Amino acid sequence: MRIQKHPVMKIIEKEDVEFIFNDTKIIGKKGDSLASALWANGMKTLRQTEKENNSRGIYCGIGNCYDCRVYLQGSGMVRACITPIKSGMEFYSEDRGDMSS
Repeated sequence: MRIQKHPVMKIIEKEDVEFIFNDTKIIGKKGDSLASALWANGMKTLRQTEKENNSRGIYCGIGNCYDCRVYLQGSGMVRACITPIKSGMEFYSEDRGDMSS
């Protein structure tokens, strides 16, 4: 689901980055935010709302809102749209408390 060819921009191939989202291994590209890596893999729902269990994904895309918040193991809650992925990171849709191992 990534742009492969563009009439104006040059598409630069980047190295793969493997991370985990909700116990599933996902492959993104170096420089991706969590939200963009998930979107490229067809995953648009990042979490469910606490009260009504409604789906939430990318809303503003620039870090101003908190609709895309997810839990990053070892760090706590982060905004997926502005959090760059790195190899081995583990993210979850909800706050899992202290999961350090």
